[in-house]
Amino acid sequence: MTTKVDVFVDYVCPFCFLVKGAIDELKQDRDVEVTIRPFELRPDPVPTLRPEDDYLPRIWKDAVYPMAERLNVPISLPTVSPQPRTEKAFMVLQLAQEHGKAEAYSDAMYKAFFQDDRNIGDDDVVVDVATSVGLDASEVEAALHSEDRRAKQQADQDYAVNAVGVTSVPSIMVDGHLLTGVPSATRLKKTVDDLTSGTATSEVRS
Repeated sequence: MTTKVDVFVDYVCPFCFLVKGAIDELKQDRDVEVTIRPFELRPDPVPTLRPEDDYLPRIWKDAVYPMAERLNVPISLPTVSPQPRTEKAFMVLQLAQEHGKAEAYSDAMYKAFFQDDRNIGDDDVVVDVATSVGLDASEVEAALHSEDRRAKQQADQDYAVNAVGVTSVPSIMVDGHLLTGVPSATRLKKTVDDLTSGTATSEVRS
């Protein structure tokens, strides 16, 4: 039986990029259907973070860089200031999902921000990233200016907050059981195994 796995992410969250390896291993070793879902950490009008302030460099030094080194993932604190909003990138994620390219698009978005230091809140950058994974430029442009997609993004954000209870990312919902943080592939596979065998507790958290 296929297990549904929802991965709630924000493209400006380095830990969402770093959990990718565990998700990939889970997909390889278990029968799962993974859906990438949006969760903007700082939606408008909440101010976004600035890399020149104390918070981001400290978090990266204490947590991001050590984890990235352990996982062998090249990553750098982006210099874009203030950090971009991701609403538009998520509006185009809807288009990527419709074309079966959500994971490729998300991977390209992380790499653009965390490896190439590009402003993923800029329309031209979003179009370039989206077309790099095979999406049509005119469809991407239309998605960026679609009020229907903007409304759907707001509904997706409301779903994450109010229906699922997401407060941070990455958050991974495995068949209705929510894990937060960056669980290992072993932890994810055990959660799937426990759920399919009926031995999982009523609430699973990392």
